[in-house]
Amino acid sequence: MIIEIEGKKYKIIKDYKDAFDQEEFFNKYTDYFYDYDYIVGDISYGKLRLKGFNLKGSNNFNQVNDYARLEKYLKENCAYDCKYFILKKENV
Repeated sequence: MIIEIEGKKYKIIKDYKDAFDQEEFFNKYTDYFYDYDYIVGDISYGKLRLKGFNLKGSNNFNQVNDYARLEKYLKENCAYDCKYFILKKENV
C-alpha cells in the first residue's frame, strides 16, 4: 500500500500486528522526516513513536539512524513484541 503525505510517497513494507493507523501517523508526521529513507512507527502504552532511518549511501546517513541496525533498535528501544510498521520512501 502506498500513502502520500506532504508531497512524499511511502510504501508500507511491514505492518506488524496491524500497527499502521493512517490518521495517527498523519498527526505525528512532521517535516523532520523528509530526509529519511525509512520511517518506523512503534506503539507502546497506546502511543505512537516515529523514528527515521537511512541507508548507508544516503546524504544524511549516520550510525544512529543506520537502517541495518533496525532489528537492534526494535529489540533494545521498543516494548517487547510491540506493534510496529515500516514505511519506505518511494523515489519520485
